[in-house]
Amino acid sequence: MSFYAHHVFFCCNQRNNGEACCEDHKASEMRAYAKDKVKALKLSGEGKVRINQAGCLDRCELGPVMVVYPGETWYTYVDTADIDEIVEEHLKNGRVVERLKV
Repeated sequence: MSFYAHHVFFCCNQRNNGEACCEDHKASEMRAYAKDKVKALKLSGEGKVRINQAGCLDRCELGPVMVVYPGETWYTYVDTADIDEIVEEHLKNGRVVERLKV
C-alpha cells in the first residue's frame, strides 16, 4: 500500500536555451494553486493527496504537464479551471479527466 492515495508531480522545469518547457506556462504557479486547493478541500496528508514539484519530466513539448500516481495518468492544463477539474474529478472522485490526458 502506498503512503498517498494520489501522488502528483508537476513538471516545473525551466530551460534556458529557448526550448519548450513547462515553466514557460507558469507551471510553478499552477502547482502552488493545486497544492492550496487540495489543502483547502482537506484532501492532503497521509493516505490522501500529495502535490510535488518535479524537475524535467521530459515531456515538455506536451507542456505544461503533470503526472498522477498510481496509474501514471499524464495531464496537460491551461488554467486554474483545468486544475480545479483534475482535483475534483481525479483526486477527489477517482475519475480520470479524459479531455486533459496526454
